[in-house]
Order: sequence, then C-alpha cells, then structure tokens
Amino acid sequence: MGVMFKGVYQVDDPAPDSDASGEFRRAQSLIRNWVTIDGSAGPTGRGGYAAETGRYHLFVAWNCPWAHRTLLVRAIKGIEAEISVSFARPRRTDQGWVFDESGPFCDPMLKARAVHQVYALADPTYTGRITVPVLFDKQTSRPVSNESADIIRMFNEVYTQGPDLYPAPLCDAIDGWNDLIYPTLNNGVYRAGFARTQAAYDRAVAEVFATLEKIETQLGKTRYLTGESLTEADLRLFPTLARFDVAYHYAFKCNLFRISDCSNLWAYAREIYQMPGVAGTVDFDIYKQGYFSPSELRNPLGIVPAGPRIDWNQPHGRD
Repeated sequence: MGVMFKGVYQVDDPAPDSDASGEFRRAQSLIRNWVTIDGSAGPTGRGGYAAETGRYHLFVAWNCPWAHRTLLVRAIKGIEAEISVSFARPRRTDQGWVFDESGPFCDPMLKARAVHQVYALADPTYTGRITVPVLFDKQTSRPVSNESADIIRMFNEVYTQGPDLYPAPLCDAIDGWNDLIYPTLNNGVYRAGFARTQAAYDRAVAEVFATLEKIETQLGKTRYLTGESLTEADLRLFPTLARFDVAYHYAFKCNLFRISDCSNLWAYAREIYQMPGVAGTVDFDIYKQGYFSPSELRNPLGIVPAGPRIDWNQPHGRD
C-alpha cells in the first residue's frame, strides 16, 4: 500500500506487515479529524470541520473493503449528491493507489496522479501508510480522515436523510458486533491470507469461520445483526461478504465453506445487495483483478480465475 516518511513517498515499505509469529498486523489510521454539524470537536477530540452541502470528497478504490463501507453508507443514506468521489485504479502500482489522466479512474477534483499526493496536502511531514478511503475537505484542501469507521459514523450523524444506522437503543449491540467482526472477519480474512506461518494461518482461519457460524445462527433469529433494522454493523459486514466467494475463499485460503453455502448468510447478503443503490457499489470482476493480482507469495503468475458464477440477483425470500 506504500508509505510516506516525512512527506516523501517510499516505493519500498521498510516496515514489516507481520510479527515474529507470522501474524499479519494492520497499520493504524493516523488522520482522524471529525465532521460535525457545527464544526465542534467529535469523539476523537478533533473538530473544525462543519457539515456543509458539497464540501466533502472521497478518495476510494473499488477493491478496498474499507472504502466500500463509505460508498455503502453514502448510497443507503442517499447522500451521493452531497459527497463527490474519485476512484483510484483497481490495481496498485509502485506508487500505491494511482489515477489515470482521464476516464473512470481519474481524479477530477485535484487532478492527482496518486493518493499519496492527497496525503501530502495533510502534512508536508506526514509519516505513515497510504490507504483509502480518504475523506477530503474541498474548502481547506486538506484530508479530514482516513479511518473508514469514523467516516461512516460521521455520515450517519451529520446527514439526517435516510435511515439512522446507529440508533441510540442499539448502540451497544452494534458496537458488540463491530468489536467481534472487525478483528476476526473483516481483518481476519487478511490475517489468514497474509499469514507467514502455518500457525498464524490456522489461528486466523479458525476465527473467520467461527464468526461466520455465529452470524449464521444469529440471522436465523433476527433479520439483521441487531434485530429488524439495518444498521452500521450490517454495512461494515457486507463488504467482506461481497468479496468472500470470489476472492477470499480462493486467494486467501478461507475455504472451509462459502457464503453461498449458508442459508441465512447467503439470503441476508443478497437482500442487502438488492437494496437501492448497493449493487452500484459492488464490482465482482474488479475484486478478482485486485485479489488475484501478481503477488510473489500468493499468486506469482497473476492469473485471474474465470469464476465463480454466482447469481446475486436471485430472490432472497426475506420479505
């Protein structure tokens, strides 16, 4: 994903992405300002960014499940006209996430050629990983946040149209699911796929499928994770489900079973996919191109598989 050191982009990332046990370690998000109704400080203690129509912009990539969260909430809340978007190329280069000069993978706002140029606007001495999504303030020409969990929470708080995805009565239940799903499933598939030892892989893949089984059981009792209403927890889960059968099952060796083998999970995933606006945030072919891109450890020849064929539009039967 690339890294910057004191404002200079480094093609070769000097920081290891795994520890001595072979366990994959994800870098922490470092830009965590907050957008509020009046620009006051948010939960991170940082503020100064007020909610204004058309003020904010997203830098995302189709492959990235964390960026997918922000596109999902943007669609479900019906705020596409409020938040403009630039899509990076599906595959990274030695410059990290990059843009074309024109076409669907260009940056029409800043005319940037790489996402690391957006980070340089935040701080000329920025040191850290270069990731998406990035929420950008057009008014000050500065990145606001590169933490997807914060961005989707902001969108829900400051834009009142659409459903409330973090209602007060369900906050504890939502947080509980988030706290389970993020380390064991959202990031768990990466811990399995990027493991450097058998023991690290075994730990990660066991947690992935234990959590999927727990969710399958829950969805036999309730329509969504926390009851009868779609919430933030469901939209944080969905990007992993959307990528599972076409990518994680094969490329990351998460192959005990598929989402499409699970009666409750598979119907639930299709229901969300068929909600207005959601299918437009999904591209299975791009997922395959990204997860099967050339990798010395996982796919040295870079061959992208033809399948699988999966019908996400078949009736989900959950009405």
